[in-house]
Amino acid sequence: MQREIIFSGALFPTLVPVFLATGILMFFIDRLFARWGLYSHVWHPALFRAAIFAGIFSGIGLCIY
Repeated sequence: MQREIIFSGALFPTLVPVFLATGILMFFIDRLFARWGLYSHVWHPALFRAAIFAGIFSGIGLCIY
């Protein structure tokens, strides 16, 4: 697998598109959890969101590499 992606003559690490895809996925997960009212049962919602983002991003990153 390539370690870098060429976009408009610039080299980007492979994890940049993974980061963007995780951000989009996290947007929908966040809306779903807010609709279900899950954040009212969590001690620190911002920390919970960051942990979910980190878990998804690291999981996809490990699958790629």
